[in-house]
Amino acid sequence: MIKFNTILFATDFSENSDYAFDYALTMAKAFSTKLLIIHVINEPVDLQGFYVPHVTFDNLGKEIAEGAEKMLENFCNAKNMENVEYEKIVVSGVPGDEVIREAKERSADLIVLGTHGRTGLNRFLFGSTAEKVVRLAESPVMTIRKP
Repeated sequence: MIKFNTILFATDFSENSDYAFDYALTMAKAFSTKLLIIHVINEPVDLQGFYVPHVTFDNLGKEIAEGAEKMLENFCNAKNMENVEYEKIVVSGVPGDEVIREAKERSADLIVLGTHGRTGLNRFLFGSTAEKVVRLAESPVMTIRKP
């Protein structure tokens, strides 16, 4: 039987991620594994040239990071994390790349993430983090789509 020691769950705080989390949490409890919960602050947006009144770009980045950490804390507090060893991770970058990097760095045995199920032009324009992770991750990936 395959032993899971570490499961990495990626969230973007969407309904799809919330739905997928139940699977990750159930598996973490069933296998008594550590659960890594990651949120990636998407950074491919270049804000230079835009004017945001009363906020410097340094402060904006700091506020975004603090907001993401608070959202992740609230997310975890709202779940039944009793008897589960878990760690919250907030990083900045391209979501697919960062999920893959963290999974490799932390020797995750499984990656769990929700998928939006985008097709056609939406998929072309917005890409698919789940698809990228499935194609490039070294560990197995479980994608969950909300019915």
